[in-house]
Amino acid sequence: MSGVLLEAINTMYLKIKVIADARFEKVEKISEEEWKVWTKKPAERNLANEQVLSLVREEYPNESVRIVSGHHSPSKILAIG
Repeated sequence: MSGVLLEAINTMYLKIKVIADARFEKVEKISEEEWKVWTKKPAERNLANEQVLSLVREEYPNESVRIVSGHHSPSKILAIG
């Protein structure tokens, strides 16, 4: 098997709804694949995205976490693994 195929098999995807400029930081797991994240960081200069990645990495400390879709949107898809 090729490395690309193995990477796709071991990758989990999360649907994230981000609320930037919130008064608090919170992660709510609606389901295993769908989360809602509140962050105090504003949705400018990639600040909210970086904070969301940081909060998700706390839940998956030994995995790589990256934004696949939704870089400029409150609805995002993250790849983990």
